[in-house]
Amino acid sequence: LTKMTLNVPEWPKDEPNLRVLLEHRFSKEKSKSVKQTCDKCSTIIWGLIQTWYTCTGCYYRCHSKCLNLINKPCVRSKVSHKSEYELSICPEIGLDRQDYRCAECRTPVSLRGVPSEARQCDYTGQYYCSTCHWNDTAVIPARVIHNWEFEPRKVCRSSMRYLALMLPRPVLKLREINPLLFNFVEELVEIRKLRQDILLMKPYFITCKEAMEARLLLQLHDRQHFVENNDMYSLQDLIDISSGRLSCSLTEIHTTFAKHIKLDCDRCQAKGFMCELCKEGDILFPFDSHTSVCHDCSAVFHRDCFYDNSTTCPKCARMTERKHDDPPYPRDT
Repeated sequence: LTKMTLNVPEWPKDEPNLRVLLEHRFSKEKSKSVKQTCDKCSTIIWGLIQTWYTCTGCYYRCHSKCLNLINKPCVRSKVSHKSEYELSICPEIGLDRQDYRCAECRTPVSLRGVPSEARQCDYTGQYYCSTCHWNDTAVIPARVIHNWEFEPRKVCRSSMRYLALMLPRPVLKLREINPLLFNFVEELVEIRKLRQDILLMKPYFITCKEAMEARLLLQLHDRQHFVENNDMYSLQDLIDISSGRLSCSLTEIHTTFAKHIKLDCDRCQAKGFMCELCKEGDILFPFDSHTSVCHDCSAVFHRDCFYDNSTTCPKCARMTERKHDDPPYPRDT
């Protein structure tokens, strides 16, 4: 038999403690005191007397003796190639449609526990044997999006790893998946407004030397998508919104950003606007709560002035007039 048929791990020449198998990258563990459970044989790993490995991608753990028996590919490869969630709530197809076998390893299972107990994964809706399903729990994305429910549900081992790796990835476009959620969850509306404001602040920072030196935008380094768009969310974002954690941290960052632009930095202050409709009041910024922004020219006005004014935007009117007054370019003959 060939080496590939036996699934014998490869030994990278430059990394003697790393083994590669089915896209797993197994690293030899040095800890002797931590007691773990082997994901392959479901028995305890006695680190003091046994050699064991952990996949650096999906954290699959196993004895050294179990490496050659592994037949499950690394979950991280699935995350890399297909970064999306199952958005139906527990899409069960029935144990009979599975031919009364585990959905992963095909071991015979039944609801009576003979020969092996059938355990349902709330994420995939399928049934698994006790080796592939350890009654781990996880927050289910479909239940969050459709019901705003965060109670952890029982999932199989592969779903648990997949959900853990997907947790920080901004792949949920709530506006398209369930736009009605914003009508029932006030916290989502608050977070959306804060994110919209931060996107309006971003142009000030990328042209400000002090802001770049202070690395203000790096305060959102763990949620980089917040400075790129305002409609994509990760499951971790939604969990933190539900707990109130995200609202507190984002409000604090928003306050810091606004303070820099409106108080601390003369250069950013100089980019403010005067309301051309009433020509009164303080300097205005597009992220101020009492302002409105012209969608065509991005000029900023007091909200009351903008909606009470029956004429067009003064800046747009000037631009239109200038365009009509400018002579056309002569054509080449």
